[in-house]
Amino acid sequence: MAVLAGCTALVLAVTGTASATPRSTAHHAPERRVLPAGDGWGSYGTGTTGGSKATPAHVYTVTTWDGFRAALAADVTGPRIIRVKGTIDADGPGCDTFAVPGYDFATYLATYAPETWGRDQDLSAEPDDSPEGLRRASADQQAAYIKAYVPADTTIIGVGRNAGFKGASLQIEGVDNVIVRNLAFESPLDCFPQWDPTDTADGNWNSEYDSAVIYGSTHVWMDHDTFTDGDHPDSTLPSYYGRIYEQHDGELDIVKGADYVTASWNVFEDHDKTILIGNSDSAATAAVDRGHLKVTLHHNLFANLVERAPRVRFGQVDSYDNHFVAQAGYGYSYGIGMESQLVAEHNAFTLADGVSAGTVLKKWKEAPLTADDNWVNGALTDLIAVHNAEVPGEILQSGAGWTPTLRTRIDPPAAIPRIVDHGAGAGRLR
Repeated sequence: MAVLAGCTALVLAVTGTASATPRSTAHHAPERRVLPAGDGWGSYGTGTTGGSKATPAHVYTVTTWDGFRAALAADVTGPRIIRVKGTIDADGPGCDTFAVPGYDFATYLATYAPETWGRDQDLSAEPDDSPEGLRRASADQQAAYIKAYVPADTTIIGVGRNAGFKGASLQIEGVDNVIVRNLAFESPLDCFPQWDPTDTADGNWNSEYDSAVIYGSTHVWMDHDTFTDGDHPDSTLPSYYGRIYEQHDGELDIVKGADYVTASWNVFEDHDKTILIGNSDSAATAAVDRGHLKVTLHHNLFANLVERAPRVRFGQVDSYDNHFVAQAGYGYSYGIGMESQLVAEHNAFTLADGVSAGTVLKKWKEAPLTADDNWVNGALTDLIAVHNAEVPGEILQSGAGWTPTLRTRIDPPAAIPRIVDHGAGAGRLR
């Protein structure tokens, strides 16, 4: 049995920590699978193999948050595989335990109420001993607990049909060659959202913690995962100052020069701001992101979302054979942002009554896109033409300027609802 760095020993997984019981290295074992050649941007160049070549001593089975983070932090030279068994609770003992001494939410509300504080200055200059300073310190404690940093050459895979995380924020930052498969992610609930009175005319509560963020990393494969708000949908969140107390951020963000990512056969559902590719229009961000953010999205289910499926800046994004299901409250699917080069083809859209096909696309900046062979409610639909007719103030141009070649299986959009709805998400690996 292997011993992880920082631990005296690891006991068997049944006791609730982690074990390194040797696993079969057979090629067919799910944890040994790699991204197939030609399967999206993640297969470009060296491809994405994750921890597929890990020795038996570097294959860990984990059942708790502490065990999972210990496996990530283990002093391993070369690949590792982390098998997640059951649902791991990363929420910790509760929001109250993250609060630093002196922090009081009622005092925070009284101090920064618009009628007291106004709406023309944010809270960034507030000192450390102010209610905002104490909120920041409390937020830092939560971040230290729920964030888990993934090393290079790693595969993280769920065991069976019911594996995943509640409240975790997976950080894939500055590394190469990571695979995350067969896991259900329930979005983290930010205990300490920040009030920004200058965010829109009415102010906004802003939260942190994506379920997973790919930050400056390369060759990442996210496959057969499920992302949802779970037990804490936005409909259950309170409002303060007349604005929803937003405690969720994104489900999957791809930012800061990340590159060569394939997201396939995932479910993204019941969420607001879903996927962000490129997080800013600023000159500093452009210097990092321009020429990067190459992402493929295929055979994913996007269901009952509000927006960002995805919102794109700078990147060459190939989105094909996905199924989008929109209900009341839907905003848009594809956000066309700064210097984006989106190709959206062979997708299927199932829109509820009252949801217009013209809202599938949202123009944020001038950036041509390719949108061919997409079906809306069973009919071939020119998404750009419909958008331009219905939203004349946001005319979109056709032609992304590149043609995707890294595709394997391409299914006809008429068949996508059946294929994707029955095959996508955690617990459906074949």
